[in-house]
Amino acid sequence: MELQQTQTQKLSQRQLYSVELLRLSTLELEGYVRELAQENPLVELEEAPPPSQGEGKDDLLARLRWLEDNDRQNWFYQKFSDEELDPLTRVGTGGGLEETLVSFLSRQLDRLRLEESAARLVRYLIYCLDDDGYLRTPLAELSRHGAIPLPRLEEALAVLKTLEPAGVGAAELWECLALQLERIGETGPALTIVQDHLEALAKRHDRAIAAKLNITPAQVEEARRTIRELDPRPGSVFQRTEQVFYIQPDLTVEEQEGRLTVKSTRGERPPFRLSRYYQKLLKQSEDREVRDYLNEKLRQAENVLWAADQRGSTLLRCAQVIVERQSDFFRFGPEALRPLRMGEVAQELGLHESTVSRAVREKYLQCPQGLYPLSWFFTRSAGAGEGVSGTAARKLLLRLIDGEDKAKPLSDQQLSEHMAREGCPISRRTVAKYREELGIPSASGRKS
Repeated sequence: MELQQTQTQKLSQRQLYSVELLRLSTLELEGYVRELAQENPLVELEEAPPPSQGEGKDDLLARLRWLEDNDRQNWFYQKFSDEELDPLTRVGTGGGLEETLVSFLSRQLDRLRLEESAARLVRYLIYCLDDDGYLRTPLAELSRHGAIPLPRLEEALAVLKTLEPAGVGAAELWECLALQLERIGETGPALTIVQDHLEALAKRHDRAIAAKLNITPAQVEEARRTIRELDPRPGSVFQRTEQVFYIQPDLTVEEQEGRLTVKSTRGERPPFRLSRYYQKLLKQSEDREVRDYLNEKLRQAENVLWAADQRGSTLLRCAQVIVERQSDFFRFGPEALRPLRMGEVAQELGLHESTVSRAVREKYLQCPQGLYPLSWFFTRSAGAGEGVSGTAARKLLLRLIDGEDKAKPLSDQQLSEHMAREGCPISRRTVAKYREELGIPSASGRKS
């Protein structure tokens, strides 16, 4: 027997809350806090009146027991019918449970009764999934970013991939489809085709696939029918179908002494405060049941409050870098938009790229040019035109076509040459591509 000393870092509850809150939009965060206030007496909304000072001990104990019985964490353990657990039964309906991919997976996870440290890592990966149910960020990057041993994350991912809907946790399309085929016990060539010949199948190279696998083209076609029944986006069934009737900006841009500054429209304060009444009760109460319950809820409230504060700080930092990198856009308009990648912002701030991605998700910025989602400012270079974004190239193309002689409209080659002279050198093919995307006919179709 040997004694070995090892150093590991556990993912704290604060980190979990931070990941969860960062990806929420402002309206989603407000709803999250309202739900939290229903279950946690330490969470006090700004408009909520304080509890009556004359509340008796028996009334207080009854209230605390009611809160505990309705705790969101305990809610995950409730039994649901097969129909309720099936997300398809709620698609397009206005009633029933408001299911999300995170809650659907979390409830299944809680039923596995894993050790808390293992369950915490699976939850971390759940929060890292995109809306389609994919885990796009490599585990090695998550391991380095969170200082979590890679083998532990691999074990957590293996657990995540056993949950419903089948295919969640995959990094690529082929893996997502393979997980679904394995779940249904597919024994034909479909699994091999998905794993090794998916691109060839999409190009309908059936005979080549049949020759490599020593099967008939008819068997390839049968595998195609099986694969088409799979869901390439297993998480999308949980996406909300309701329309957002209005958008409230999260941030505004102001110019002060020649410098563009970003400000939060929600102010610097977190969305709630800790209840002084219940904090005082925690210190004064001699009832152990009351103290234990309030201590637990105080830790939860403090963690969420910290995570909300971190969310606001990270959002402001990301937005400030975006505005500085795209300063020409705010001064000269959309044609001055520059290529920008999330990795550049992440590197400047010392963050992981996935953190930036969650921070800008469904966050909106108000400026003199209009209301824009933060993700809109991340653009790729327009072909060979280094330093010119595709968005700016499209704007320039529109301006040139609007100003052309309608009796002699410019050809795609002429448009390419004009754009090159204005500092946007893109090929004739790229001009044609952008023109078609914008729904603009060719020169002959524009002639009047």
